[in-house]
Amino acid sequence: MTGDGLGDFQALFERLRRFAFVVGSLDMEADDLVQEALARTLSRHRFADLDDPGRYLRTVIVRLASNGRRQAGKRRRALERLGPAAETQPTYPSDLAELERLSARDRAAVYLFVVERRSHSEIATILGCTEEASRQRVARALARLRDEMNAEAENG
Repeated sequence: MTGDGLGDFQALFERLRRFAFVVGSLDMEADDLVQEALARTLSRHRFADLDDPGRYLRTVIVRLASNGRRQAGKRRRALERLGPAAETQPTYPSDLAELERLSARDRAAVYLFVVERRSHSEIATILGCTEEASRQRVARALARLRDEMNAEAENG
C-alpha cells in the first residue's frame, strides 16, 4: 500500500465491506466477515508483508463465507430433525434471493468480474482456481441468475 497508509486502508476496508456483503449470506454481517478476515490474517502475517493485502483478504472472506454457509446448513438440518418449530419467522421476498442461492464462491466471482472488473487471472488467484475455472464459474453463475430472473418474470 502506498501513500499515508490510513487513507489506503480505509479505501481497502470499504471495498472489502462491499465484497463481504455480496459474498456472505443474508444472515452474515459484512463487517463481521471483514473483521474476522483481518483478525485471522493479522494473527499469521504482518500486513506490510503481504504482496496484495486486498487479494489475500478477499480470499479469506470467501473461505469464511463458505464455511459459514456450511455451518448454517448443518444447523438448519439439525433443527429440521428436531421437528417443526413452535414459532416460525415470516419470510419476505427479496431482490437478493437469486444471489443468495449462489454459492459464496459464485457470488465472489460474479462480484469481482462485474462490479470490480477484475480479470479472470485475478479472480482465479483469489478463489484458488484456474483462469478457465474462473471463466466457467462466472459464465455459469450469470446464466443461472439470468434463468432464475427470467423464470420469475414469467411466473410473476
